[in-house]
Amino acid sequence: MPQKLRKLLPALLFTLVFSAAPAQANAAPRPYELDGTEVQSISSKILHRDYELFVSLPASYATSQKRYPVLFITDANYGFPLVRSIGNRLVVHGKKIQEFILVGLSYSKGDDPVVSRNRDYTPTDTTSGKGRELSGQAEQYRLFIEREVFPFVAANYRADMSRKIYAGHSYGSLLGLHVLLTEPQMFDQYILGSPSLWYDKKVMFSQERLYAAAHKDMPAKVLMLIGSFETVKPKDHNPRYNKESDMVQDMKDFEKQLNSHRYPGLKVRSEVIQDEDHLTVFPSLITRGLLWALPG
Repeated sequence: MPQKLRKLLPALLFTLVFSAAPAQANAAPRPYELDGTEVQSISSKILHRDYELFVSLPASYATSQKRYPVLFITDANYGFPLVRSIGNRLVVHGKKIQEFILVGLSYSKGDDPVVSRNRDYTPTDTTSGKGRELSGQAEQYRLFIEREVFPFVAANYRADMSRKIYAGHSYGSLLGLHVLLTEPQMFDQYILGSPSLWYDKKVMFSQERLYAAAHKDMPAKVLMLIGSFETVKPKDHNPRYNKESDMVQDMKDFEKQLNSHRYPGLKVRSEVIQDEDHLTVFPSLITRGLLWALPG
């Protein structure tokens, strides 16, 4: 090969490779799917609405006969894929936690997610006289979980229903608190992130006092977590701080109130996660929650 052509060859190859027509996408690309997951439809006779359950099975499910603890997560559109990913990393890569079945509680079909969660996750109705009920159906939703979701999961999966874990954030934690103060043994453990204790003039504080007046014990294990920015500091102009509700102090006050009743079966602790706000804290708190609830 002539010397001159040998020098030109790399430039010619570069031109041929990078001037080629770009690859074309398929005419109908398929949606991305999460391995080992299922979507189950469930029509509620209690709520008269339709929902979906997002289910993620552990890696060993197909090759074992064992039963697995079950973690139920609210706000499943966001929480389900995130908890699944974090859980898989802790199980498969780190062996830090036990395998578990994950059940995501979806919003009601046909409803806007905000409408669905405002109605289903709140314990009291704050919309009276406004034409339609948009809040206050937490008790009906709790019964839906207890009487319809639990039996469905037990009948269709190898679930250890004696090891049920609840996880929620914000209004999801508000729902968890309602369950705790209504039927604490419905779940063995509660992971409650950034609980909205400000709701309806801090109604959960009075609800807890009513519970204490009627009960001598609260058999449950509770972990409450919140971001350090979920407080109010008017003189600090960092936009990550809350503008109105001091949710950090609310959480500490609620923990103090729970402990003041000395329930023999209650184990509760809380944690403030540094450098996190209401929108960023969930990945950190669910990681801590999984390590707490399902230690390897």
